[in-house]
Amino acid sequence: MDISALQALLLIPVIAGSVYEVIRLVIVKRFLAGRGGRDGEPPGGWPPVTILKPLCGLDKGLAENIRSACRQDYPRYQVVLAVQDRDDPAVPVMESIRREFPDRVDLALENVTVGLNGKINNLAGALRHARHDILVISDSDVRLPEDYLRRIVAPLAGPDGGNVGYVCTLYRAAGAGTWYEKLSLLTYNADFVPDIIFAYVTKAAKFCIGASVALRRRDLEDVGGFASLGGYLTEDYEMGRRLLAGGRRMVLLPRDVEINVDLPSPARWWSGQVCWDLKTRSAQPAGFFATILTRAVPFAALFAALRLADVVGLTVLLAVIVIRLGSAAVLLGALQDREGRRALWLLPVRDVAGIFSWASALVSRTVAWRGARYVLDRHGRLAGLK
Repeated sequence: MDISALQALLLIPVIAGSVYEVIRLVIVKRFLAGRGGRDGEPPGGWPPVTILKPLCGLDKGLAENIRSACRQDYPRYQVVLAVQDRDDPAVPVMESIRREFPDRVDLALENVTVGLNGKINNLAGALRHARHDILVISDSDVRLPEDYLRRIVAPLAGPDGGNVGYVCTLYRAAGAGTWYEKLSLLTYNADFVPDIIFAYVTKAAKFCIGASVALRRRDLEDVGGFASLGGYLTEDYEMGRRLLAGGRRMVLLPRDVEINVDLPSPARWWSGQVCWDLKTRSAQPAGFFATILTRAVPFAALFAALRLADVVGLTVLLAVIVIRLGSAAVLLGALQDREGRRALWLLPVRDVAGIFSWASALVSRTVAWRGARYVLDRHGRLAGLK
């Protein structure tokens, strides 16, 4: 069997990616084995909590996402719903929810600007209304199970809570209707979540999942507060990096929250994929470049094409696809993601598209978010509006 130098080079990510799939599968299965059981009450009781929920526009299922934060099985907590613009279409929904839960919900209609990051501006305004020391940040597209607060607060309130800087939960995408929403769902559930678990268990990378995170207000202030994060594209990563640098540790829970996939067009899906890779490049450049070695399917397809689809080329491609789909099916089963398993046939398509979004992120210096486009400086920070 003759293999050219180029073909041999293509086999590096093919083999590396397939081996990574198997190793990641083993690690994720072991980690998720700890999903059961309910945490007991901390020795000092459950501390009061403020949930900060930054909003912008009418996300799919927004009202139910907010209600899930208001129906927590937790003794004492506050929910702050925040927008920057009083004319934001989310405001009527916010007011309606406050009428449902008048003793629990506060509204923050604050036009606060601490940087170009809109989420951080929202959170800075919300913080003015927070009454408690423990803060939980929950994005607008996140839907919470009833035991969420007990789960995410327990490590902070436990005997070793003083050493914990922040607690994150996994999240699982759901509600994908169109083909491009299903591609986005697979990005989250078949790759991002397993990669996060792999990084946490192996300590291969440090991270913070800003869509669902709990921390103390005083720890946030010690690392500069929200105002110091307004210039970052990956504000959650930067916040986590500072807390870890200060000697705190992170906890990743083997539980998940649900996020709604809400993409109005294929163009929005594509810009989201490029933004995702840009965030990875901005936060962890070495990790961004290393991911190219784990993309087995597109390189196997190119290997088969260079061999003119002969027996060797097609055998390699078929073997890679079987490993990829088989391991993903087991992973999604462990995450109890039936929706993702039904969309698995699209995973090779997503993998091939991922090569192009990676390449776009490699050369791009602009990012789209909530209808605006931002320019990134050479350090990956938001430098201005385009």
